[in-house]
Amino acid sequence: MRHLTTYFLLLALLAGCGKKEAEESSEAPATESKTAPAEEAATPDRVTLTTAEQQVGGVRLGTLTQRPMSGGLKVNGVLDVPPENLVSVSAPLGGFVDRTDLLQGSRVSKGQLLAVIRNPDFVQLQQDYLETRSQLKLAKAEYERQAELYRQEVAPQKNYQRAQAEYEGLQVKSNAQAARLRLAGLPIGGRIVSTASVRAPKAGFVKAVNVSIGQSVTPTDVLFEIVNPEHLHVELTVFERDIPQVKEGQLVRFSLGNDSLSRERTAHVYLISKAISPERTVRIHAHQDREDEQLLPGTFVRAVIETNRVTVPTLPEKAVVQYGSQAYVFVAADSAAQAGTAIYRMVPVTRGVSEDGYTEVHLPAAEQGKPLRFVIAGAYALLGKLKNAEEEE
Repeated sequence: MRHLTTYFLLLALLAGCGKKEAEESSEAPATESKTAPAEEAATPDRVTLTTAEQQVGGVRLGTLTQRPMSGGLKVNGVLDVPPENLVSVSAPLGGFVDRTDLLQGSRVSKGQLLAVIRNPDFVQLQQDYLETRSQLKLAKAEYERQAELYRQEVAPQKNYQRAQAEYEGLQVKSNAQAARLRLAGLPIGGRIVSTASVRAPKAGFVKAVNVSIGQSVTPTDVLFEIVNPEHLHVELTVFERDIPQVKEGQLVRFSLGNDSLSRERTAHVYLISKAISPERTVRIHAHQDREDEQLLPGTFVRAVIETNRVTVPTLPEKAVVQYGSQAYVFVAADSAAQAGTAIYRMVPVTRGVSEDGYTEVHLPAAEQGKPLRFVIAGAYALLGKLKNAEEEE
């Protein structure tokens, strides 16, 4: 009986301990659920910096400024040359390439020797010309003799007319042969040669070299291409739906695709094509405001055609940070967490046109009209600290 009583007492003690532990464990999560979420949701868009951290991050404050900004079309294009500045060089009578020392990219001046072409037919051309010149001398003498006899009424008129026709015919033949020799680059008169010189019709740079020594070429083969980049223009591609916004004389701001610094250049629209391509686009041509001989034809460009200009609220580009698909700015809070610190709020904004280092910014309706102070330098340092703090939590 005594053992049985002791057994029931032990069971009662164990049950009481288990109930107490269960109550304590049920109370602990309830307490944590009241404090933890409250702490996490307290400041999800705020970051606190000490004075030292602000100095290291280069944080500076400023306000929204009203600036005239251009609204425009963002388009792509290339640098191109007008047709008169791109020359294809060929050998008018064909032959074999005897000599050339040109390389792609070489600079040439007008009249410079580009290649020497060898052709056995050149000998025959010069021979025919020299023979015609000899016949012309004889025909001229006969013509003058018959003219004198006709004046003295010694010879009939038909002899004089026959001699005149023969002399004038040989003159025409001689002039035609001389023109053909000049076209081929051969000397007119003098010694007979079997080679002709191909010379540059314009100054510029060699864009392409399509021949090698010993190669046989025909009159239709393009031996060299010469481009003069002094008057490069900007050729832009605009979609059909945007053409009504484009007018002659509009400002074009563009940057080169191969320019790592994205330096901005300007041009003005001077020609709008009247034809629509199968891709439903139209070509727009713009003259550069400042020529640059270092630019190369065919360079890809990104451009904005200014279609209007309005005054809008702006901030420096460094003030607007991108996180995900949303743009944000940081605003100084009115109160500080403690002495020597500053609190900044992250505010979502809508970004507009960017120009000359400034970006158009539109604030949410709840923030408009307030005397806000924006972080215009060091915004990405604030974004980095805020997101790192969220990850640690």
